[in-house]
Amino acid sequence: MLAEWASQGEDVLAELSAALDVLAVEVEAAETKKVLGGEHDRKNAIVTIHPGAGGTESQDWAEMLLRMYLRWTERRGFKRDVIDFQPGDEAGLKSVTFTVAGDYAFGMLSAEAGVHRLVRISPFDQAARRHTSFASVFVWPELPEDVEVEIDEKDLRIDTYRSSGHGGQHINVTDSAVRITHLPTNIVVTCQNERSQGRNRDSAMKVLRSRLYDLKMKEQQARLDQLGGEKKDIAFGSQIRSYVLHPYRLIKDHRTKEEMGDVDRVLDGDIDMFIKTYLKQKAAGTLGQPRPDED
Repeated sequence: MLAEWASQGEDVLAELSAALDVLAVEVEAAETKKVLGGEHDRKNAIVTIHPGAGGTESQDWAEMLLRMYLRWTERRGFKRDVIDFQPGDEAGLKSVTFTVAGDYAFGMLSAEAGVHRLVRISPFDQAARRHTSFASVFVWPELPEDVEVEIDEKDLRIDTYRSSGHGGQHINVTDSAVRITHLPTNIVVTCQNERSQGRNRDSAMKVLRSRLYDLKMKEQQARLDQLGGEKKDIAFGSQIRSYVLHPYRLIKDHRTKEEMGDVDRVLDGDIDMFIKTYLKQKAAGTLGQPRPDED
């Protein structure tokens, strides 16, 4: 009899645990919807990472960030597709662009736009000196086909070339990679992940449309800010987060003051804490203000 009661108790606990897990997911979804109410927040995202000055050091750091975001998409169950990868001279990457498909992908990843700073003992320095590296993360919403963005074909220069870097056996076989330059704005987009030149062109045009739309929105907002005298909380491209691996281990978000000592966990893609804190503070209008424990 006791064994039967114990078994029933275990079943009840298992059901309660499962119900709590479901409730936690529902609460998280409700919180996400509450802080992500922007026009494009629910859309897919286009992300580009560029290393800063510093050669191999920064190029390696840019690839570390790429891995972090790809691991984050795995944790979220999002679909991702690397559409352009330019390898570094010795290690890392010179540029990478990838798409992320999933509910609120853009809204969440927009919290990551800006400059990321790494401090560590360089694995490329024979003297084992400490180096500081920078990499920039840019995020745009992937626009649906019914969003109109005027692009005049005469404003485009389209070049084709052989793919390089990550890929399959088709890499460096045909001139399938496409580079599109929008002459009026000097925006350059590339795509080399498809075997077909036509499909690469379509993917590159999708990125170009998103970037031109984003540029238009930023210009409109800048005019409104100038008229109203509004000060922006965070300028796009400003340093947002530091990752220190030496002489101590700490990751700090300079906008929210959020800190995490488990560096490996974050670099392995567990960045939700930073994203959620940023979005909540942004929605509450408290970005840049000291935390209660810092008063």
